[in-house]
Amino acid sequence: MTDMNPEGRDRLGRWRLVLGGHEADGIMREGGEGVVLSAEDARRDSVLEALYDAPNKGPGSLGASSPRVARWLGDIRGYFPSTVVQVMQADAMDRLGLRQLLLEPEMLRTVQPDINLVSTLIGLGRVIPEHSRETARTVVRQVTRELEERLRARTVQAVSGALNRAARTRRPRHRDIDWNRTIAANLKNYQPEYRTVVPERLVGYARSSNEVQREIILCIDQSGSMAESVVYSSVFGAVLSSLRSVRTRLVVFDTEVVDLTEDLEDPVDVLFGVQLGGGTDINRALAYCQGQITRPTDTILVLISDLYEGGIAEEMLRRAAAIVGSGATLIALLALSDSGHPSFDSNHAAALAGIGVPAFACTPDLFPDLMAAAIERRDVSEWAATNDIATSHTS
Repeated sequence: MTDMNPEGRDRLGRWRLVLGGHEADGIMREGGEGVVLSAEDARRDSVLEALYDAPNKGPGSLGASSPRVARWLGDIRGYFPSTVVQVMQADAMDRLGLRQLLLEPEMLRTVQPDINLVSTLIGLGRVIPEHSRETARTVVRQVTRELEERLRARTVQAVSGALNRAARTRRPRHRDIDWNRTIAANLKNYQPEYRTVVPERLVGYARSSNEVQREIILCIDQSGSMAESVVYSSVFGAVLSSLRSVRTRLVVFDTEVVDLTEDLEDPVDVLFGVQLGGGTDINRALAYCQGQITRPTDTILVLISDLYEGGIAEEMLRRAAAIVGSGATLIALLALSDSGHPSFDSNHAAALAGIGVPAFACTPDLFPDLMAAAIERRDVSEWAATNDIATSHTS
């Protein structure tokens, strides 16, 4: 979505957006017909209606915990220019009951922290009053810490195990031979008369566990619908960055690209560096990530996006094909969340599948196993099918 532009929209259409379209607005074309909005203007109208036609929430309303409110806060940046967004956010503070929540740190502490509240807080971002910022960070930290406790052990186990398996070689140095696995792999060559196993294939470890074996790039869409995915990605980024054998980079984008790798150790810093909502330029984000790839065959690039491209779609697909052609693994996650079936651009998903980029949604609990499959260079589409995950296919 782009800023509101009066060009291409007639005077009656502009008045229709201002007045809201109810019978009392009195807007009719010649012949008594009402004004019909374009699909894009209809979406703008829906976010205006959610704010200005809904009954006011009372002071202290906890509407901020609603996923719908979090999504709305992200969407308005994509539908309106920044000056209008500032006015609407200020109005939302009162009309959606957010001001009391944020102006009173004591009240914020009483709210049950959850991922939806975190999405709302990072959606509000820079309009949070200064004296409430530390309380807001405390709430976000509590949620991200709980998520990290839930996901860390499984992620470390899955990724470390996959790295160990991927590092085995058939021609190890003598000191690196894993004799137990070598014997198991060669039992068919047991020679009874000599009471020994002839090891046709040696199994060992080719690299030190301290050596960087894989490079992982998490490239995250900041559009409003991706709020939950952004939260989970920040947590996984922190966990992966703690592994010495993996080099992790975290990039967020709308029409601009921001590299938050330096903040990876603290998911809270990552989340308060994000601006939910706005336009989407996937091609630009892929171009930046492509420039960070130095070891293609050891690189896994995870694009987390609903694929609604605001840039040049053909160029996005060409760039994705070039990344795959270089030997890197590219995966498109339509969502990294527990929220069920996401809305996404099915045409772009199918086009990516056609050039070897699997596209599907993934829950946080399955993400560690997905990374393990990618590290071991298994077929990611087959992994998804094994886990009953529907993937996009070419048309």
